[in-house]
Amino acid sequence: MQPSPLALSIGSPRDRAWLTLRTALAPMAWGATYWVFTETLPTSHPLTVGTLRSVPAGLLLLAFARPRLPRRGAWLRLGVLGLANIGVFSALLFVAAARLPGGTAATLISTQPLIATLVAWPALGHRPSVAALGCALFGVVGVALLTSGADATDTLGVVAALGAALSMGTGTVLVKRWRGLAPPLSLAAWQLILGGLALAPVAFVLEGPPPPPTVTHLVGLALLVTVGTALTFALWIRGVAVLGQDAAFLGLLSPLVAAAIGALLLDQWFCGEQLVGVALVLLAAVGGAALGRARTTGGES
Repeated sequence: MQPSPLALSIGSPRDRAWLTLRTALAPMAWGATYWVFTETLPTSHPLTVGTLRSVPAGLLLLAFARPRLPRRGAWLRLGVLGLANIGVFSALLFVAAARLPGGTAATLISTQPLIATLVAWPALGHRPSVAALGCALFGVVGVALLTSGADATDTLGVVAALGAALSMGTGTVLVKRWRGLAPPLSLAAWQLILGGLALAPVAFVLEGPPPPPTVTHLVGLALLVTVGTALTFALWIRGVAVLGQDAAFLGLLSPLVAAAIGALLLDQWFCGEQLVGVALVLLAAVGGAALGRARTTGGES
């Protein structure tokens, strides 16, 4: 069997390192999303922002993905994935971003791999190991410490962030269960479009029409749509397709960048207990990613 062109394109360590750096730009840009949202867009309309971010970005991705309609039997599953990974996730992410410091929200959402491990047990029959359950316990303790600070006592914000992690974790498991619905880039595009469209009526009913747009709003939205969503999804999907489980560690750059921006630009510093909590959450996520990589490698050997 001939090797794929994709495999040939990263044959050298230098090519792989360059691909890793490009892939890392995606979670770094996602970490900056919290600052872009709170500083340039109306935080009173988080659901509307989620819609306006998702649908145009999905259309952009679709334009570069050799667009074609999915087969008839795939629409329902694509809709469910769009709700879990985009609609519900985006809504809760921006609610959390509006109510919590960016570093806190991003760290809480980074528990998604741990949640996915637990969801995969009943959904896929992948029983978590004792080590995986230990990582989850570390994550729970870390979350408790992280939310102990005075700036993280907004209950709705904390619930929204953890709900976003649960939604994305569930969506991640469903993507694995429903493989082959569409090529990766097309799959991401349709999820963005369907998830954003499903969120639109909910946003209008709960938030009403958005305020008149300003130049700052338009610039912020353009950044979210192009750099923060369409470009980063393309980079991430390409990187994950080649790097596999190794890319999971790069996701930790998102809370780190969000925390750094919050501290340096918005004076949102963590207290001592919160720093311990952040460390526990990130270590738990690293452990979960490493266990996932070991499981995948063992299954392939």
